[in-house]
Amino acid sequence: MTILALLIPVSLGLGLLGLLAFLWTLRSGQYDDLEGAAHRVLLDDDGEPRAEPDTGPDTGPEPADSRD
Repeated sequence: MTILALLIPVSLGLGLLGLLAFLWTLRSGQYDDLEGAAHRVLLDDDGEPRAEPDTGPDTGPEPADSRD
C-alpha cells in the first residue's frame, strides 16, 4: 500500500510533464502548417521543378561517321 503513495505522485507528475510539453509545442507553432511539411518532402531542394530535356522522337542511336 505504501507503494501507491509513491506511484500516484510520480504518475501525476509525468502526466503534468507531458501536458506542459504539449502546451509548449502548441505555443512554439509546431502544428501551424500541417500540409506544408508534407509538400516540402516532395519538392526538390533548389525549389525549381526538374525539366526533362526535349530530345524529340526516339530514333535510336546516331550513326557513326567513319570519314574523320
